Amino acid sequence: MTKGDGSVMLVSASIGSHALPVVKQPCVYILASRAHGTLYIGVTANLLGRLWLHRSGQVKGFTSRYQVLRLVRFELFEDMPIAIVREKQLKRWHRQWKINLIESENPDWHDLAPGLGLPPVAVSGTGMDAETSSA
Repeated sequence: MTKGDGSVMLVSASIGSHALPVVKQPCVYILASRAHGTLYIGVTANLLGRLWLHRSGQVKGFTSRYQVLRLVRFELFEDMPIAIVREKQLKRWHRQWKINLIESENPDWHDLAPGLGLPPVAVSGTGMDAETSSA
């Protein structure tokens, strides 16, 4: 949420049993099942809330089916229309370009979510992985 002066407002919220700060700022994010695994690209105005939805399994779909839960890149934007344009651009990119983008700032594919206040992803033993990325 932005104030009249364009700055971002911080709001705290309780998600499940965790109290997390909620930052309302447009963001494009890339999730991965593992290093060089299945990729998912999304856009949101609440990155922490959206990550919690993906990780908690509250929303059934591609990310829960293939365990695409590790935040490997995110980009913040001033407004949502610009973020949506960037999301669409990244979704059109070749897979290798997306990998190069991730590795330009996160060469070891670390999960960035713990640095934002979320707990680490639990390791799943399913080994299920999609053949190609959804993005």
